[in-house]
Amino acid sequence: MKKLSEVFWGLIGLAAVAVSCYLLWGQLKTLSWASIEAAFAAIPLHHFLFAAVSTLVAYAALAWYDRIALLHLGVRHISWLFVSLCSFTTYALSHNIGASVFSGALVRYRAYTSKGLSAAQVAVLVALCSFTFGLGTILLGGFVLVYDPNLLARLDNLLPAVLTNPATSRLVGFGLLGFVALYVLGSVLRFRPLTIRNFKIEYPRPGIMVRQLIAAPLELLGAAGIIYFALPDALNPGFIPVLGIFLASFSVALASHAPGGLGVFELVFFTAMQLQTDAEKAPVLAAVLIFRLFYLIIPFAVAIVVVLLFERSRLTNALGKDGKAAPEPPLVAPGLDKHVIERRLEKKAV
Repeated sequence: MKKLSEVFWGLIGLAAVAVSCYLLWGQLKTLSWASIEAAFAAIPLHHFLFAAVSTLVAYAALAWYDRIALLHLGVRHISWLFVSLCSFTTYALSHNIGASVFSGALVRYRAYTSKGLSAAQVAVLVALCSFTFGLGTILLGGFVLVYDPNLLARLDNLLPAVLTNPATSRLVGFGLLGFVALYVLGSVLRFRPLTIRNFKIEYPRPGIMVRQLIAAPLELLGAAGIIYFALPDALNPGFIPVLGIFLASFSVALASHAPGGLGVFELVFFTAMQLQTDAEKAPVLAAVLIFRLFYLIIPFAVAIVVVLLFERSRLTNALGKDGKAAPEPPLVAPGLDKHVIERRLEKKAV
């Protein structure tokens, strides 16, 4: 049944990619490669550097997700370096391959069980990291909609009119912030655990909750910063609108189960930017490609190397243990006296 579910969502993801790419092609087919090259060349070097720093901030915050989950589990013996490499590899792979196909749980399982964690502990860690990301999205999404309720109107071609209405958008924003406030109260006041069948969800300690509320927005702010710094000043609507557009695009891309959000992310982003001419589309496309390069492609390439080195190390250790020489048998068999053995040997000699 699980395999059928994975195949189903995999097909949904591929269908989302195909439809999105087709619609996106309708917007970009008039662009020339020369205009895209010119858009890349127009980005100042220091903006590339700011985008690179934003990438580091995003992945450092993702590593903090794992660290927070380990603290929740009471695990403190694993080094920051190991946690950072594990988190980086997990997210670099899952962002590109797609959560429906490869959620990153396998990478974490292989890595953290080698450090003594049980399968149940790894499952809690994965769940808490996913919830931390969702919490950050809800928190920032609520703030953006309350601050600028007109943002959803940019997606009036993709969303029902009732959702793009500013009054409704602000109401949704307050609802999202209310969810976060309820979570904070549950942690501070120690609400009873939520039980779903045999699964129990407990509110984390206030110290863990506060770390979540810092780490999750920090990761999303860093990721949105990559596109913000890559956009030209003439087309840059400001950080808050870019953040809101990024949150909408990234959330829809994740929900689509499309590998890497390919096509889906770009379609929503271009629609929300409300671009009219090719002169506007080329710089935005360049910014989105820089986001893919810094946040997805380069980390993906590095993650593959990290996984290969880790598995090679595990294989080497396994072969080393198996290849050890077997201990020599004792000179005196257990349960027999030395003199008894000597007398038997003398009889055989006679």
